[in-house]
Amino acid sequence: MSEDSRSRRTVVVDGVPLPDMLDEPMIRSVVHGFYDEIRRDDLLGPIFQDRIDPDDWPRHLAKMCDFWSSTLLRTHRYEGRPLPPHLAIVGLGEAHFRRWLKLFRSTVRRICPPEVANLFMDRALRIAHSFRLAVAFSRGETAIGIDPIVERDL
Repeated sequence: MSEDSRSRRTVVVDGVPLPDMLDEPMIRSVVHGFYDEIRRDDLLGPIFQDRIDPDDWPRHLAKMCDFWSSTLLRTHRYEGRPLPPHLAIVGLGEAHFRRWLKLFRSTVRRICPPEVANLFMDRALRIAHSFRLAVAFSRGETAIGIDPIVERDL
């Protein structure tokens, strides 16, 4: 989507128009910055290293840009199912989700103006909660007591 066509269409998420400064270059900066952090992280880095070959990183990053573009800009570019790969990670748990959210928060706060960082974090927190519930369900565990992680608790 060109910048010109983006400015002609108002994207509304949760009843609120998106800030004009949220655009594809910002999403790309967030995604690439976040995965740079992930790849260096002692807890999360090995998970990605085991699943994504070095030559596949450009494709993975493009897919994640499509995901966030679809999620926030409503571009409908992402065609995939993000949950199944996560369900296949043996031992994926609370510590992983909290670290993911902390790194994501650090990235969006560094790159984005506060109102855009808040939009990203709202979505990330919702996604993390949904995935945590799905992981418990897929393992036959109870989801009772799995409360949403809130940003102030990170």
